[in-house]
Amino acid sequence: MSFQDHFSTQASTYAKSRPTYPPALFAELARLAPGRSLAWDCGAGNGQASAGLAEFFERVVATEPSAAQLAEAVRHPRVSYVQSAELAPGIADGSADLVTAAQAAHWFNRGAFYAEVRRVLRPGGVVALWSYGICRIDPAVDELVHHFYAETVGPFWPPERRHVEAGYREFEFPFAEFVFPRAAIEHDWTADEFATYLRSWSATVRYATAHGADPVDALVAPLAAAWGPGRRHIVWPLAGRIGRA
Repeated sequence: MSFQDHFSTQASTYAKSRPTYPPALFAELARLAPGRSLAWDCGAGNGQASAGLAEFFERVVATEPSAAQLAEAVRHPRVSYVQSAELAPGIADGSADLVTAAQAAHWFNRGAFYAEVRRVLRPGGVVALWSYGICRIDPAVDELVHHFYAETVGPFWPPERRHVEAGYREFEFPFAEFVFPRAAIEHDWTADEFATYLRSWSATVRYATAHGADPVDALVAPLAAAWGPGRRHIVWPLAGRIGRA
């Protein structure tokens, strides 16, 4: 699979609106890894996971094929960003404690990626892939979001989206696997902030390109009515695969 660029056109929106991952997940990955010297975050996007990993690892190499995404990336003194797809140039053989792919592995040439994982991981090193799908807010809001997801922009999801919906369970995963840590993303957002997040979806952008209109615009009023004033608590359950080299 060659690089499929679904996010460069909305890189700024992506950087502003995408949820960040729970520190407890990174703490658990650091505990499982054989050391804390080096982590490789593949498909880093704007660095949502890379910056979180840097709180637990001495050095993080974050690779991302999109120059536009890298231009919006979170800066951190222990994170080095490199424009690359499934390869980790500059990481020596057998030197990484952890490899991660956050909301990205469904876009990869996984054969090439897994070969590079085996190359860079030290003995006992850990590889973790995870994703998040539809969120939970409350029944009234969830109904609107599910309709938008499945009906409004549903036909515009790339086929790889099915892997996210399946929680990566159907992936080949040639590592000694164990149970992925229980984790969820949680944020308190306003309706406007949530609408911006919806605009970062690849299917939303593809709809807008095809129809010449932003599909979120028609959702803003009913979403605000169901949301009410102030912030609402949002939960995105995480699903993934984790194993050792």
